[in-house]
Amino acid sequence: MQIPFKTLIILLLFLSLLSFLLAISSGSYSLSLQAVWHGLLDDSNSTAHALLWQIRLPRAYTAFVTGGLLALAGVLMQVLLRNPLADPYILGVSGGASVAAMLSLLSGLSLQLLSASAFAGALLSILLVFSLSSGSGNWSPNRLLLTGVVLAAGWGACINFILSLTPDKPLRSMLFWLMGDLSAATAGIGSLIVLLLASLASVFLARALNILAQGDLRAQALGIEIKPLRIGIFMLASLLTAFAVVNAGSIGFIGLIVPHMLRLICGSDHRKLVPASVLLGGILLLISDTLARTLIAPQQLPVGVITAFIGVPFFLFLLNRFYARQSRP
Repeated sequence: MQIPFKTLIILLLFLSLLSFLLAISSGSYSLSLQAVWHGLLDDSNSTAHALLWQIRLPRAYTAFVTGGLLALAGVLMQVLLRNPLADPYILGVSGGASVAAMLSLLSGLSLQLLSASAFAGALLSILLVFSLSSGSGNWSPNRLLLTGVVLAAGWGACINFILSLTPDKPLRSMLFWLMGDLSAATAGIGSLIVLLLASLASVFLARALNILAQGDLRAQALGIEIKPLRIGIFMLASLLTAFAVVNAGSIGFIGLIVPHMLRLICGSDHRKLVPASVLLGGILLLISDTLARTLIAPQQLPVGVITAFIGVPFFLFLLNRFYARQSRP
């Protein structure tokens, strides 16, 4: 039995608030609810005020926005490629960003320049995939997928080559970034604006996305211009992925499992799937980052490890439950 959409959105909004509260109160230095309240409202230089406004709130905001970016990109990629295994990284966008970021780390550039380099690498990868997959005008999902997978493999080889030549000192930072790291992440207002605009655009295109997911013949029969729609989806999903990778490195599983979880819960209508995915992606990454900070505090784990630990068993549980219901007479 599927959850009504209004009930699901109210539940996700409540969980969003709860996950933010958990994130800002938990850590090596725990804060009570009263201390959180006073720290948020107090404009003095108290420890709680500085901890909340300078460290925990920016990190929680970055985690939530990045999770939303990845989940929405996953929804769009799965429609674009009509492949249940598609995720935001399947076309090599994160590979280009990773190579550029690692070269920046080796060069000793500042955090701002590292983010700029990662974004430039992501844009380069987007342009390469688009130009190589549409060179002769035949821009099909299979050609796009094959081009992206091969390019991602090439970026992976570059990453392994850089890692094999990297001295021990910057190697740990590189590995954490490759597994997803929010310890020094500070998403600006630009990431939130991109997420909101992309969400609105995706909801506006929801009917076309629903039809495209059913196949090209049906889309053409109903008057959908397939090629411009695919190009728009590709650019939108790639831009979302680029901002997510710049914010926090390569965080796996969010963009893959969140859309599938919600299809099992609320169906495949993208008018429902898009806003629900943004919220659930943010919640899942925010909770994962909180656990990454607190499980073995004061040490921190890569957040990508936690997303896999949380997401995989929960998704398998939902999947088995769904097919058990389908098999009943």
